[in-house]
Amino acid sequence: AEMEEKGWLGADLVFDIDADHIPTSCGKVHDVWVCVDCGFSGRGVTPEKCPACGGERFKVKTWPCEVCLDSAKTETVKLLDMLMQDFGFSKSEVHVFFSGHRGYHVQVESEVVRTLDAFARKEIVDYVCGLGIDVTFHGFDKRSWEAGYHESSLYSNTGWRGRILRGLHNFIVRVDEDKLYSLGLRKNVVRKILENKKVILQNLNSPRFLRSVKGVGSESWRKILEYCAKLQSAKIDTVVTTDIHRLIRLVNTLHGKTGFKKVEFPVSTIESFDPFKEAVAFKKGTATVFVSDAPKFRIGDEEFGPYKNSKVELPTAAAVLLICKGRGELVE
Repeated sequence: AEMEEKGWLGADLVFDIDADHIPTSCGKVHDVWVCVDCGFSGRGVTPEKCPACGGERFKVKTWPCEVCLDSAKTETVKLLDMLMQDFGFSKSEVHVFFSGHRGYHVQVESEVVRTLDAFARKEIVDYVCGLGIDVTFHGFDKRSWEAGYHESSLYSNTGWRGRILRGLHNFIVRVDEDKLYSLGLRKNVVRKILENKKVILQNLNSPRFLRSVKGVGSESWRKILEYCAKLQSAKIDTVVTTDIHRLIRLVNTLHGKTGFKKVEFPVSTIESFDPFKEAVAFKKGTATVFVSDAPKFRIGDEEFGPYKNSKVELPTAAAVLLICKGRGELVE
């Protein structure tokens, strides 16, 4: 058919979870950036402007470390839970993939979503990202606090109210003094919370939980609950989901930045999925490479590096990864 006779029929609902968009405990120290304008370089998260010349153009060499990929997996698990529990999609409609680089793809194949326009997809994005969440609309307002009103069913609720409460439980279990102060809480409030962790946890399903600790008022709870809501949101690349013309890498194809495959796996096995084993494409042979700079890394059950200006013979998969990431060159 002629181009003018063609039209858009629909698109699957696609999510991209990439470590580049997620704060990680590794601090991205394995990533290297170089200012295009002055040559100044550094490690970690790429700055908005060069500290030396103020330039805004950088060459970046990233690395798919295990901490980065575990962080991306955590966000993917949260997204999958929302899609199936809150939106009601079945496991047969939700497909999850390792992207081949630093994250995961989630693809919903359903006639229900195929014809959604960009605006409708933006609504879904806002939901999973928790954008615009106001805890006062979920039973955590001052009126409810003063009345001690709280439905016990909220803790098992699959919507945002339940998510906020589950986030609060995890927060209280792990919280320390520094984190509470970072939320802008006063010294006496911080002390009360730390002294009464057990009481708070015991009362989460109680109609009086917001009044379980004397001296911790509605404003303090609001700050805590808003932070918990943020923790429960799924960090996705929002542009990918709203773009109805986006092309997504095909499964079992090689990613040019790693030499790994994009692979699909069952939703139920995401916790045990190991991309450094199951996405390896080159499983035979060796190659000699000169490595300029590379952190310690793992392929399968074998660890390599760190390397600095070294000539080494490596399994093909490890050598391909170094070459693809611009960290090594093949030695003839």
